[in-house]
Amino acid sequence: MKKSIWKPIRRTISFLITTVLFLTLVFTVFITISSKASGGEPEIMGYQLKAVLSGSMEPDIQTGSIIAVKPGGDMTRFNEGDVITFINEDENLITHRVVDVTQSGEHIMYETKGDNNNAPDPTPVLSDNVVAEYEGFTIPYLGYVVNFAHSQAGSAILLIVPGILLLGYAAFTIWQAISQLDVKQSSETKVKETIEQK
Repeated sequence: MKKSIWKPIRRTISFLITTVLFLTLVFTVFITISSKASGGEPEIMGYQLKAVLSGSMEPDIQTGSIIAVKPGGDMTRFNEGDVITFINEDENLITHRVVDVTQSGEHIMYETKGDNNNAPDPTPVLSDNVVAEYEGFTIPYLGYVVNFAHSQAGSAILLIVPGILLLGYAAFTIWQAISQLDVKQSSETKVKETIEQK
């Protein structure tokens, strides 16, 4: 009776582990190939995935998160409260909130601030330096994986390790199935021998 209860539970656990390993492999392959193909951040359905490795936008965007931003369009369209991704004077990508919009001749300038920062950013952002808009999609901690995937060692490890785990688990499952088959055959042989002796 106990065996019949544990069998479907074991089967479900086995299916879940296989699914998680397979999805991890597919995701890491996608992240790595997409990063290499685009020459930068991975892209899906017109959105770029960017790693956030500072806490300036906490609590909305946690350190180590991955965010989806929408590139392109009219970069003079943003208003106070919008969250934009821009290139700062040090050539770094920053994602901060617009706190004020000013016009300087033909140019639009944005004053920006990280939600978790005490003061606005020291230099206003020219609309030409805005690259995308953040629209609220974030996955915590995955940014560390994306950042790691950009390195040569990272891309190799992220492709190889899930594959090895999946193959190892498949080999273990096959070994278990063969062991159960051997036990079943030996018990059937014993029953047959007992019947023949009678």
